[in-house]
Amino acid sequence: MSDLDLERAVATARAAAEAAAAASLVHFRSGVRVETKPDRTPVTAADRDAEAAIFAVIRAEFPDHALLGEETGAHEGADREARWIVDPLDGTRGFSRGGSFWGPLVALELRGVVVAGAMALPALGETYWAGRGLGAFRRVGDAPAERLSVSGIADLADATLSLGEPRCLLAPPLGERVTRLALAAAQARCYGDLAGAALVLTGRAEAWIEAGVKIWDIAALAVLVEEAGGRFTDFEGRPSVASGHCVASNGKLHAEILAALRADGFS
Repeated sequence: MSDLDLERAVATARAAAEAAAAASLVHFRSGVRVETKPDRTPVTAADRDAEAAIFAVIRAEFPDHALLGEETGAHEGADREARWIVDPLDGTRGFSRGGSFWGPLVALELRGVVVAGAMALPALGETYWAGRGLGAFRRVGDAPAERLSVSGIADLADATLSLGEPRCLLAPPLGERVTRLALAAAQARCYGDLAGAALVLTGRAEAWIEAGVKIWDIAALAVLVEEAGGRFTDFEGRPSVASGHCVASNGKLHAEILAALRADGFS
Protein backbone atom coordinates (compact mmCIF):
# COMPACT_ATOMS: atom_id res chain seq x y z
CA MET A 1 0.00 0.00 0.00
CA SER A 2 1.37 3.40 -1.07
CA ASP A 3 2.23 5.88 1.65
CA LEU A 4 1.63 9.09 -0.28
CA ASP A 5 2.44 12.66 0.69
CA LEU A 6 -0.44 14.28 -1.18
CA GLU A 7 0.80 17.86 -0.91
CA ARG A 8 4.12 16.75 -2.36
CA ALA A 9 2.28 14.93 -5.14
CA VAL A 10 0.27 18.04 -6.01
CA ALA A 11 3.43 20.15 -6.05
CA THR A 12 5.04 17.58 -8.33
CA ALA A 13 2.06 17.56 -10.71
CA ARG A 14 2.19 21.34 -10.89
CA ALA A 15 5.95 21.42 -11.42
CA ALA A 16 5.65 18.77 -14.14
CA ALA A 17 2.97 20.76 -15.95
CA GLU A 18 5.10 23.90 -15.71
CA ALA A 19 8.14 22.05 -17.06
CA ALA A 20 6.11 20.73 -19.99
CA ALA A 21 4.74 24.22 -20.66
CA ALA A 22 8.26 25.65 -20.82
CA ALA A 23 9.46 22.86 -23.12
CA SER A 24 6.49 23.33 -25.45
CA LEU A 25 6.77 27.11 -25.61
CA VAL A 26 10.30 26.84 -27.00
CA HIS A 27 8.89 25.06 -30.05
CA PHE A 28 5.75 27.18 -30.21
CA ARG A 29 7.80 30.35 -30.57
CA SER A 30 10.32 28.93 -33.03
CA GLY A 31 8.00 26.87 -35.23
CA VAL A 32 7.26 23.15 -35.35
CA ARG A 33 7.37 20.31 -37.84
CA VAL A 34 4.35 18.06 -37.64
CA GLU A 35 4.55 14.29 -38.12
CA THR A 36 1.70 11.79 -38.32
CA LYS A 37 1.48 8.84 -35.93
CA PRO A 38 0.14 5.43 -37.05
CA ASP A 39 -3.32 6.36 -35.75
CA ARG A 40 -3.17 9.45 -38.03
CA THR A 41 -3.03 11.91 -35.13
CA PRO A 42 -0.38 14.64 -35.25
CA VAL A 43 2.79 14.68 -33.15
CA THR A 44 5.69 17.12 -32.89
CA ALA A 45 9.06 17.33 -31.19
CA ALA A 46 7.28 19.49 -28.61
CA ASP A 47 5.09 16.54 -27.59
CA ARG A 48 8.14 14.36 -27.02
CA ASP A 49 10.17 17.04 -25.23
CA ALA A 50 7.22 17.92 -23.01
CA GLU A 51 6.68 14.28 -22.01
CA ALA A 52 10.38 13.89 -21.23
CA ALA A 53 10.23 17.03 -19.07
CA ILE A 54 7.19 15.73 -17.17
CA PHE A 55 8.74 12.32 -16.57
CA ALA A 56 11.97 13.87 -15.32
CA VAL A 57 10.12 15.90 -12.69
CA ILE A 58 8.02 12.94 -11.54
CA ARG A 59 10.93 10.48 -11.40
CA ALA A 60 12.95 12.89 -9.30
CA GLU A 61 10.23 12.93 -6.62
CA PHE A 62 8.53 9.53 -7.00
CA PRO A 63 10.97 7.13 -8.69
CA ASP A 64 8.93 4.04 -7.77
CA HIS A 65 5.67 5.20 -9.36
CA ALA A 66 4.42 3.82 -12.67
CA LEU A 67 4.00 6.15 -15.63
CA LEU A 68 1.60 6.21 -18.57
CA GLY A 69 2.36 8.74 -21.27
CA GLU A 70 0.61 9.35 -24.55
CA GLU A 71 3.86 9.36 -26.50
CA THR A 72 5.87 6.56 -24.88
CA GLY A 73 3.19 4.34 -23.35
CA ALA A 74 3.35 2.47 -20.06
CA HIS A 75 6.39 2.38 -17.77
CA GLU A 76 6.13 0.00 -14.82
CA GLY A 77 7.11 1.04 -11.31
CA ALA A 78 7.96 -0.79 -8.13
CA ASP A 79 4.90 0.78 -6.52
CA ARG A 80 1.99 -0.96 -8.23
CA GLU A 81 -0.67 1.23 -6.59
CA ALA A 82 0.46 4.62 -7.91
CA ARG A 83 0.42 5.63 -11.57
CA TRP A 84 0.98 8.98 -13.25
CA ILE A 85 -1.16 9.55 -16.35
CA VAL A 86 0.29 12.11 -18.76
CA ASP A 87 -0.73 13.92 -21.91
CA PRO A 88 2.30 16.12 -22.59
CA LEU A 89 0.60 18.34 -25.14
CA ASP A 90 -3.14 18.09 -25.53
CA GLY A 91 -4.30 19.96 -28.61
CA THR A 92 -1.30 19.30 -30.86
CA ARG A 93 -3.14 20.24 -34.03
CA GLY A 94 -4.08 23.65 -32.68
CA PHE A 95 -0.58 24.07 -31.24
CA SER A 96 0.98 23.39 -34.63
CA ARG A 97 -1.22 26.08 -36.22
CA GLY A 98 -0.46 28.79 -33.68
CA GLY A 99 -3.56 28.41 -31.53
CA SER A 100 -3.83 29.11 -27.80
CA PHE A 101 -5.89 26.21 -26.41
CA TRP A 102 -3.25 23.53 -25.85
CA GLY A 103 -1.08 22.29 -23.02
CA PRO A 104 -0.06 19.46 -20.70
CA LEU A 105 -2.26 17.31 -18.47
CA VAL A 106 -0.69 15.49 -15.51
CA ALA A 107 -2.60 13.20 -13.13
CA LEU A 108 -1.68 10.88 -10.28
CA GLU A 109 -3.91 7.85 -9.84
CA LEU A 110 -3.70 6.00 -6.53
CA ARG A 111 -5.41 2.63 -6.30
CA GLY A 112 -7.66 3.55 -9.22
CA VAL A 113 -8.63 7.03 -7.99
CA VAL A 114 -7.15 10.26 -9.34
CA VAL A 115 -5.88 12.14 -6.28
CA ALA A 116 -3.77 14.92 -7.79
CA GLY A 117 -3.73 16.72 -11.10
CA ALA A 118 -2.43 19.72 -12.96
CA MET A 119 -2.75 21.29 -16.36
CA ALA A 120 -1.49 24.38 -18.14
CA LEU A 121 -2.46 26.64 -21.02
CA PRO A 122 1.05 27.92 -21.78
CA ALA A 123 0.12 30.37 -24.54
CA LEU A 124 -2.26 32.05 -22.08
CA GLY A 125 0.15 31.89 -19.13
CA GLU A 126 -2.26 29.81 -17.03
CA THR A 127 -1.51 26.89 -14.69
CA TYR A 128 -4.11 24.85 -12.78
CA TRP A 129 -3.59 22.28 -10.01
CA ALA A 130 -5.60 20.32 -7.43
CA GLY A 131 -5.33 17.62 -4.79
CA ARG A 132 -8.05 15.46 -3.29
CA GLY A 133 -9.34 17.37 -0.26
CA LEU A 134 -6.89 20.24 -0.83
CA GLY A 135 -8.85 22.41 -3.28
CA ALA A 136 -8.22 23.52 -6.86
CA PHE A 137 -6.18 26.57 -7.84
CA ARG A 138 -5.15 28.65 -10.83
CA ARG A 139 -2.26 31.02 -11.41
CA VAL A 140 -2.17 33.44 -14.34
CA GLY A 141 1.26 34.79 -15.15
CA ASP A 142 2.97 36.17 -12.05
CA ALA A 143 -0.28 36.95 -10.23
CA PRO A 144 -1.02 35.23 -6.89
CA ALA A 145 -2.75 31.87 -7.07
CA GLU A 146 -6.54 31.94 -6.80
CA ARG A 147 -8.80 29.20 -5.46
CA LEU A 148 -11.20 27.91 -8.08
CA SER A 149 -14.96 27.57 -7.65
CA VAL A 150 -17.61 26.44 -10.10
CA SER A 151 -20.65 28.58 -10.83
CA GLY A 152 -23.97 28.45 -8.98
CA ILE A 153 -26.25 28.52 -12.05
CA ALA A 154 -28.87 25.78 -11.80
CA ASP A 155 -31.09 26.44 -14.84
CA LEU A 156 -29.98 25.07 -18.20
CA ALA A 157 -31.67 27.99 -19.94
CA ASP A 158 -29.20 30.32 -18.21
CA ALA A 159 -26.19 28.06 -18.61
CA THR A 160 -23.17 27.99 -20.89
CA LEU A 161 -22.42 24.53 -22.29
CA SER A 162 -18.80 23.77 -23.17
CA LEU A 163 -18.21 21.03 -25.75
CA GLY A 164 -15.19 18.91 -26.59
CA GLU A 165 -14.48 17.15 -29.91
CA PRO A 166 -17.44 17.80 -32.28
CA ARG A 167 -16.66 14.84 -34.55
CA CYS A 168 -17.45 12.48 -31.67
CA LEU A 169 -20.09 14.49 -29.83
CA LEU A 170 -22.15 15.25 -32.93
CA ALA A 171 -21.96 11.80 -34.53
CA PRO A 172 -25.00 9.47 -34.24
CA PRO A 173 -26.55 8.50 -31.93
CA LEU A 174 -25.12 11.09 -29.53
CA GLY A 175 -25.26 14.05 -31.88
CA GLU A 176 -28.99 14.69 -31.71
CA ARG A 177 -28.95 14.64 -27.92
CA VAL A 178 -25.95 16.97 -27.65
CA THR A 179 -27.57 19.33 -30.17
CA ARG A 180 -30.74 19.51 -28.08
CA LEU A 181 -28.69 20.31 -25.00
CA ALA A 182 -26.80 23.04 -26.84
CA LEU A 183 -30.03 24.57 -28.11
CA ALA A 184 -31.59 24.43 -24.64
CA ALA A 185 -28.63 26.23 -23.03
CA ALA A 186 -28.15 29.98 -23.10
CA GLN A 187 -25.03 29.46 -25.21
CA ALA A 188 -22.59 26.74 -26.27
CA ARG A 189 -18.83 26.98 -26.78
CA CYS A 190 -16.30 24.54 -28.27
CA TYR A 191 -12.69 25.09 -27.19
CA GLY A 192 -11.45 21.50 -26.82
CA ASP A 193 -10.35 19.68 -23.68
CA LEU A 194 -8.19 21.99 -21.58
CA ALA A 195 -9.79 25.32 -22.36
CA GLY A 196 -13.27 23.78 -22.42
CA ALA A 197 -12.85 22.30 -18.96
CA ALA A 198 -11.20 25.50 -17.73
CA LEU A 199 -14.46 27.35 -18.40
CA VAL A 200 -16.17 25.14 -15.82
CA LEU A 201 -13.30 25.42 -13.34
CA THR A 202 -13.46 29.21 -13.41
CA GLY A 203 -17.26 29.50 -13.35
CA ARG A 204 -17.50 30.73 -16.96
CA ALA A 205 -19.46 27.63 -18.06
CA GLU A 206 -21.75 25.26 -16.18
CA ALA A 207 -20.85 22.00 -17.94
CA TRP A 208 -18.29 20.48 -20.28
CA ILE A 209 -18.99 17.34 -22.33
CA GLU A 210 -16.38 15.21 -24.09
CA ALA A 211 -16.35 11.87 -25.92
CA GLY A 212 -14.03 9.68 -27.95
CA VAL A 213 -10.81 10.52 -26.08
CA LYS A 214 -8.19 8.62 -24.07
CA ILE A 215 -7.64 8.38 -20.33
CA TRP A 216 -4.73 10.87 -20.46
CA ASP A 217 -7.04 13.47 -22.03
CA ILE A 218 -9.34 13.64 -19.00
CA ALA A 219 -7.70 12.07 -15.91
CA ALA A 220 -6.27 15.30 -14.50
CA LEU A 221 -9.53 17.14 -15.15
CA ALA A 222 -11.50 14.86 -12.83
CA VAL A 223 -9.81 16.00 -9.62
CA LEU A 224 -9.62 19.61 -10.80
CA VAL A 225 -13.37 19.79 -11.38
CA GLU A 226 -14.30 18.01 -8.18
CA GLU A 227 -11.97 20.11 -6.04
CA ALA A 228 -13.47 23.25 -7.58
CA GLY A 229 -16.82 22.08 -6.20
CA GLY A 230 -18.15 20.40 -9.32
CA ARG A 231 -18.95 16.86 -10.40
CA PHE A 232 -17.14 14.63 -12.90
CA THR A 233 -18.54 11.34 -14.27
CA ASP A 234 -18.80 9.30 -17.43
CA PHE A 235 -22.08 9.29 -19.36
CA GLU A 236 -23.45 6.54 -17.09
CA GLY A 237 -22.86 8.65 -14.00
CA ARG A 238 -19.84 6.68 -12.80
CA PRO A 239 -16.83 8.53 -11.34
CA SER A 240 -14.53 7.04 -13.99
CA VAL A 241 -11.82 8.44 -16.27
CA ALA A 242 -11.34 5.22 -18.22
CA SER A 243 -14.34 5.34 -20.58
CA GLY A 244 -13.14 8.11 -22.89
CA HIS A 245 -16.28 10.16 -22.37
CA CYS A 246 -17.28 12.48 -19.55
CA VAL A 247 -19.48 15.20 -18.18
CA ALA A 248 -17.85 17.80 -15.96
CA SER A 249 -20.27 20.25 -14.39
CA ASN A 250 -20.98 22.61 -11.52
CA GLY A 251 -23.02 19.74 -10.06
CA LYS A 252 -26.33 21.56 -10.24
CA LEU A 253 -27.02 20.58 -13.86
CA HIS A 254 -25.28 17.21 -13.84
CA ALA A 255 -28.29 14.92 -13.46
CA GLU A 256 -30.24 16.79 -16.16
CA ILE A 257 -27.35 16.53 -18.61
CA LEU A 258 -26.79 12.83 -17.93
CA ALA A 259 -30.49 12.14 -18.46
CA ALA A 260 -30.41 14.03 -21.75
CA LEU A 261 -27.39 12.10 -23.00
CA ARG A 262 -28.93 8.72 -22.11
CA ALA A 263 -32.41 9.38 -23.54
CA ASP A 264 -33.93 10.53 -26.81
CA GLY A 265 -35.26 13.65 -25.17
CA PHE A 266 -35.48 15.55 -21.94
CA SER A 267 -37.83 17.91 -20.19
